[in-house]
Amino acid sequence: MDLKDLLVHLDSGPRTAERLALAIAIARRHGARLTGLFAESTTLGASLVGRRTRENIERAAAEVRARFEAACAPAGLEGRFWALEGSEDAEVIDGAVVCARRMDLAILGQQRGDGAPVPEGLVERVIAGSGRPVLVVPSIGSYPDAGRRVLVAWSGSREAARALHDALPILERAEQVTVLSLRRASDGTGPAGLPPLDITDHLRVHGVNAAYDHWVVGDLAAVDAVLNRASDEGADLAVLGAYGLLGHGLLGGERGTTRAILEMMTTPVLLSA
Repeated sequence: MDLKDLLVHLDSGPRTAERLALAIAIARRHGARLTGLFAESTTLGASLVGRRTRENIERAAAEVRARFEAACAPAGLEGRFWALEGSEDAEVIDGAVVCARRMDLAILGQQRGDGAPVPEGLVERVIAGSGRPVLVVPSIGSYPDAGRRVLVAWSGSREAARALHDALPILERAEQVTVLSLRRASDGTGPAGLPPLDITDHLRVHGVNAAYDHWVVGDLAAVDAVLNRASDEGADLAVLGAYGLLGHGLLGGERGTTRAILEMMTTPVLLSA
């Protein structure tokens, strides 16, 4: 199955143009339709009481739509625009989750210091609730493409398996794929009586010739191991299972892993829950 229906989150923040350009590059490579989803906070800045007027939100949506359509047209993409309406941030987040469920891949931006008027917790809620892979773009740096050089974090967990298979359409087109197997020193060898298991052998069946490396790490080192290796490999995308990088929780619980990645990421990351 290929990626044929993509969603990119849009807002009036300064990083939307970078995120949209990356989404267009991915959509062009896969021959996909691209849906722009406008979803902004209903509150005024950090205020818990002040509310933006409907006119203010509609005006922002119209401006973002014009930029979305102007970017899609010269790229020759089939694009469509959706705008979420809600009186509370929770409604906007729930709407984004529902929209993402109808897509092959959702592309969102890291929520860290870019000043975008986005409901707090949007990215994590879409990852946890949509059932679809989510590609998160860092809030700093330029990322003209993602998926040429890919690092896959592999632990053998359900989440890792889900992420790897959600990413297969990207891996099949990648120029370089590295599988980084992670486990704790205290982990056992697994159930007795299993046949020889090799995730790279499975990838070869799909035409993906992946390099393989195996690291033993501690709880606090797992996130650093993935991000540092991605940097060393010159990866433009990291793939990992959300809520359990080593097969179960670390860094303060299952959600701690994902939060740490979302806070510390230095390259686009594809997460599946």
